[in-house]
Amino acid sequence: MTFKLAIADVPFGGAKGGVKIDPRNYSAGEVERVTRKYTMELIKKGFIGAAVDCLGPDMGTNEQTMTWIKDTYQNVKGEQDINAAGCCTGKFINQGGIAGRAESTGLGVYYAVRELLDTQSFVDKCNLNLGIKDKTFIVQGFGAVGYWASKFIERDGGKITTIVEYNSAIHNPDGFDVQSVKDHLTKHGSLASYPGATENSASDPNSFLLKKADCMVPAAVEKSLHAGNADHVQVKAIFEGANGPTTYKAEQIFQAKGIVCAPDMLVNGGGVTCSYFEWLKNLDHVAPGRITKRNQVQAQVKLLEIMGMEDKKDELKGADEIDIVYSGLEEIMCSAVQENWQIAVDKNLSFRNACFVNAIHKVHKSMMETGIMI
Repeated sequence: MTFKLAIADVPFGGAKGGVKIDPRNYSAGEVERVTRKYTMELIKKGFIGAAVDCLGPDMGTNEQTMTWIKDTYQNVKGEQDINAAGCCTGKFINQGGIAGRAESTGLGVYYAVRELLDTQSFVDKCNLNLGIKDKTFIVQGFGAVGYWASKFIERDGGKITTIVEYNSAIHNPDGFDVQSVKDHLTKHGSLASYPGATENSASDPNSFLLKKADCMVPAAVEKSLHAGNADHVQVKAIFEGANGPTTYKAEQIFQAKGIVCAPDMLVNGGGVTCSYFEWLKNLDHVAPGRITKRNQVQAQVKLLEIMGMEDKKDELKGADEIDIVYSGLEEIMCSAVQENWQIAVDKNLSFRNACFVNAIHKVHKSMMETGIMI
């Protein structure tokens, strides 16, 4: 996490922690009790708090999970900690969460995909044409990350031709209607019976990772692409939406085949970046844009009056919270993508190594400046 956030110049960091259970095997009440017990143990050890360690959502968690964490912490520490709501992120919006957090990781993946596919040196390296439009995509994992990334890619004219879930997979060379697939998955818990597929599999869904397409977005679990299947992957670019979906051996195979792998530490940084925005909101005790929204509109009205366009005043609106979140996320993701890809080009490094070099350099520079290292 330290390297991931150094890459994006976000002053957040930390590590990983959690409870090793599959929440699908437990009732909501059981998951709540486990979550609250976990939070209590963190409180007892002084391991949680807005100024100590701000927890963020990850696999197996959602807004409800994070709200239970916040509620538990606030009940115990709220009288002493005015910033108690900032102990975690990914909460329900009316519990101190922020608009756009649910889709932020997938949106960040989309920004990375869009930026790279609009970069001539990147598409030349991949032997692709510029732009998302008409590109075909394999998406593994259709939860929050894969679904939202697919939704935004589809909006720009990309085709999601293969979707792989843990228990099923579907393929259609003409592409899928993303919302229709999501609705079916939510209702049935599987894609095996989806009527719009020309091919499907419930027995070996991961074999569909080997379908032919322009790009792949692995957004499920780690080590999905490994020595056993990497040589049979038929895409030209991989954008890692999950943490660690590509093993070291698989990456070596991809490099030999000319497949460019945009690394997770860059591509899936949208979620933790938006968590940073939520943390700032909790520390500020005010929603982004709430203080300035009317002032923005008034300034725009004055400009229209000067230009003699008063009839357009009704079309004006200031930036809502979600507008600010989307704008901030786009700026951070696109700037980070440009910076790190340029390092890869200039130093003739793999994209992943370029990100490591950049992140390690930033951390080392910070340590040198503060006198930690001589």
